[in-house]
Amino acid sequence: MGAFDLQVNGYAGVDFNGDLLSGEDLDQVCEALKKDGVGGILATFITDDLGVMCSRMERLVQLRNQNREWSKLICGVHIEGPFLNETQGYIGAHPVKHAKRSDLGEMKRLLEAAGGLTRIVTLAPERDDGFMVTRFLTEQGICVAAGHCDPSIKQLQESIEAGLKMFTHLGNGCPMELNRHDNVIQRVLSQRHDLWISFIPDGAHVPFVTLKNYLDLVGTDRVVMVTDAIAAAGMGVGDYHFLGRDVRIGDDLVARSPDK
Repeated sequence: MGAFDLQVNGYAGVDFNGDLLSGEDLDQVCEALKKDGVGGILATFITDDLGVMCSRMERLVQLRNQNREWSKLICGVHIEGPFLNETQGYIGAHPVKHAKRSDLGEMKRLLEAAGGLTRIVTLAPERDDGFMVTRFLTEQGICVAAGHCDPSIKQLQESIEAGLKMFTHLGNGCPMELNRHDNVIQRVLSQRHDLWISFIPDGAHVPFVTLKNYLDLVGTDRVVMVTDAIAAAGMGVGDYHFLGRDVRIGDDLVARSPDK
């Protein structure tokens, strides 16, 4: 089996967060992933209107279940949002207007739409009142990850006690400028023995020298590498347009907005 990626929003021109996903799209993305040595992924759905998120997941599940090869490669779903910290810098590329506090009923709707395929849910511990959703998901055997968040050390520790197992792409989903000592990165690293920590190791999301320091501290046995790939991934150098957004792939093969 090839590499397994826990966080793939899209690939080879296909976006799992699109509203018109087709069988041809899944065939295209799965063939490209296999060609590039990927043996399995979690299709990742990001923050949007709750009904829209549900519709997109239902569509993927319906298509996936029609083809054995697609089912083999798309092993599950990673729901990233909508229960995230809406503060600028922490919310990242997620639409601020759809970020919200956790709601157990809404979480159950999302799980139902994912058809039993949910493997990871990323949320902000400080937006999960009483850590109710974290406890519920843990009871269901679903990995709860913190991300796009800024919990206090107390909130982080209590979330871990409630079942939090992972942190999503540390070093990203946070402001460029942070308090030099008391910040989400330092808090998470202080709890490294109780968490799996994922990174995007492309040298852009986290510079390689910084990544080396993280790896030396955390240890490779507690680290997960993810691509957080978008539809432009695997497309090569050029300018692209996906779901109303312009994307430029530079010589370093990293996707950025054309104005950056």
